[in-house]
Amino acid sequence: MPQIELLTVANHAEAINGLLYLSGAGWTDLHRAIQPGAPIPVNHIGIGVAILIAWDETNQRHRIGVRIENADGQTLINVQGDMELGRPAGVLQGADLRGVMAMNGEVQFPSAGVYRVVASVGDDVRSVTFRVNDNTAPAAATSGMLPRG
Repeated sequence: MPQIELLTVANHAEAINGLLYLSGAGWTDLHRAIQPGAPIPVNHIGIGVAILIAWDETNQRHRIGVRIENADGQTLINVQGDMELGRPAGVLQGADLRGVMAMNGEVQFPSAGVYRVVASVGDDVRSVTFRVNDNTAPAAATSGMLPRG
């Protein structure tokens, strides 16, 4: 059965020519500036996934799901898709193959707290948790003058 070998959150993720490019990956805390009375900000996040597929599972479609959920298990984002890896010429018979995928999105987390990314392929399910932290941003100066210290 295919298995999720890597699952991580990042500032940005790209999958190009079978390689996974991650920028600012592996964080556990997302800090966002909150203005009193202003709308909740939107955050750009990336997700990187690597899936190991056994030789006898190649040339078949595998359903992959990735979702972001809050601590109560409510789904904020749900993405489904298929992955199919062919056997490249010259690969030794019986060798495992690795497929990668990257997702990026603009996410508006409804509140501070614990969230998790959950990825699944077949019976294999993996997750990674992270925290959204609200930091109160200072109110904008009304006079245009900066205080002297």
